[in-house]
Amino acid sequence: MNPFFAEILRSIESELDRSRQTFILSNHYDQLEKQRTFIDTLLQLGADGVIMSPAIGTPAEDIIMAEENGLPAVLIARTVAGADVPVFRGDDAYGTALATNHLISLGHKRIAMIGGTDQTSTGRDRYQGYLNAMEAAGLEVRPSWRIPGPRTKQAGFEAAGQFLALKDKPTAACCWNDLVAIGLMNGIARAGLVPGVDISVTGYDDLEEAAIATPALTTVWNGQREVGRRAASALLDKLNGQAVRPSQELIKPELHVRQSTGKPVERQ
Repeated sequence: MNPFFAEILRSIESELDRSRQTFILSNHYDQLEKQRTFIDTLLQLGADGVIMSPAIGTPAEDIIMAEENGLPAVLIARTVAGADVPVFRGDDAYGTALATNHLISLGHKRIAMIGGTDQTSTGRDRYQGYLNAMEAAGLEVRPSWRIPGPRTKQAGFEAAGQFLALKDKPTAACCWNDLVAIGLMNGIARAGLVPGVDISVTGYDDLEEAAIATPALTTVWNGQREVGRRAASALLDKLNGQAVRPSQELIKPELHVRQSTGKPVERQ
């Protein structure tokens, strides 16, 4: 559903093809029981290993159980506290700080953070990156400027009304991902304002759609192809009996500036 994961999967498949490995795909939709059922199925089929972006609420015990039953695991995009396995993901706190600092450099002082959830390491880290940048610049962070929850285009579109209704009228929005940002820009335009002119918007992930959105979206590339490649390579190394450190490897994000950000404009 999210093209971010499609890009990761493409590089996983490419890497596995080199070793003539085939993968089975399951979407858990953040449903823990669905994830557990899939892992049980892999164990019954005698699968070689699993690469997973863990569902919200995944306990370390689930991953430990898979490993103890001969199903080596590698995590992508999210971490699970206490799970002693390799993790590959973008440096979310650093990346969101890049986007927030870009807005600050343009002169924005009232910046909202839209989307994400504290229930995932990704959501927590991206919000922390926003906080770090705001606090380092000596800017106020108001609770009302955080609109948690949205992760899709539709949710971003629906959040536009709440964002535009904020009494202190933030001049910019730092969005949790590109889908939320594009949905928000559509909502802003529907309200008669011009995204990138009246309100600056940043995204995250640098999906293919970001560059052709209207306006073209300023966003943060999160290294998804590299995440997929390294995760698949690490799993293959584990299967071949090589020592793989159970540590977290962060891919350094990059800011890609386009047309959706500009100098602040005060709304009446």
